[in-house]
Amino acid sequence: MDARYAFRVRIRIEPAHDDVSIAPSSAETTVTLFLEAPEPGTEGWLFFRDTLWRGELGDEDYGRRLAAEWLGVPERTVHAVEFRELQTDQAYFDALKAEIAADLEPFKADTVSEVISKYLGSSVRVTKTDD
Repeated sequence: MDARYAFRVRIRIEPAHDDVSIAPSSAETTVTLFLEAPEPGTEGWLFFRDTLWRGELGDEDYGRRLAAEWLGVPERTVHAVEFRELQTDQAYFDALKAEIAADLEPFKADTVSEVISKYLGSSVRVTKTDD
């Protein structure tokens, strides 16, 4: 099983001290950050439920703090974070849906499809794997 969350992160570098300058006065870049998704049912597997809403970050400030922590950079350098997708193989996606189906109540939903839509929107890409 294999899955990861993909985020687009915009980082801006500026001097942290008044006696330091750079040319140009700031630099900005956008990177794609990948976060491995824990196996369904293990610690951290509910990341999607706790962080995403309809395929978007539920709290942008929290998303920037997370990205800064993951990248090991000061929070002030992360200017934007955008959730792109959950990239997964079929085995992981099936395990995720089975784990959700085992207890729908915490998701406040009636079906697994409703849960997927509620938290991930249409931002799931399932890749085919060779058997």
